[in-house]
Amino acid sequence: MPIGWFSRRRTGELAKVVGDDVMAQIAIVFQDVYLFDGTIEENVRLGRPDADDAAVRAAATAARLDDVIERLPGGWATNVGEGGALLSGGERQRVSIARALLKDAPIVLLDEVTSALDPVNEAAVHEGVERLMAGRTVVMVAHRMRTVQRADRVVFLDGGRIVEEGSHDELLHRGGRYAGYWQLSTAAASPR
Repeated sequence: MPIGWFSRRRTGELAKVVGDDVMAQIAIVFQDVYLFDGTIEENVRLGRPDADDAAVRAAATAARLDDVIERLPGGWATNVGEGGALLSGGERQRVSIARALLKDAPIVLLDEVTSALDPVNEAAVHEGVERLMAGRTVVMVAHRMRTVQRADRVVFLDGGRIVEEGSHDELLHRGGRYAGYWQLSTAAASPR
């Protein structure tokens, strides 16, 4: 069943693009990662089931998941439990990033990927996200300012409406809502 329909004219015919075609072009990393009851490797392979072992390992390394795998007694064969219950939030995020890297889609949607992470996992996830973003179109939803600072274009929403948009530097220079939020968030993050 398609999740969306898009159409365009091609030599007088209406071409339909169904959900699978659209989803093949998009990788998603959600805030709350759900992993399936199975091994770490099986969960990463969901990104591209036909991937060879070298590609799976390369995606894991790029997502800093190899650090996690080395610590676990079962390594790649470690069962993650239903929903990924046997891994921490940061470890689940790394699995999700590895899955997205393996998929190698041209469009990436990142939804609050660092919102609930401790500083160590946040740093590791940021490294994985940087690799995931390279050469792709990325739509990022975030409240943590460090996450959006390097975006080409920032859209600041309030109540579901766009109130400002521009680059990070442009928005800071304007001194509007984004700049105020930036100042609050950086002041809160500064050691006292």
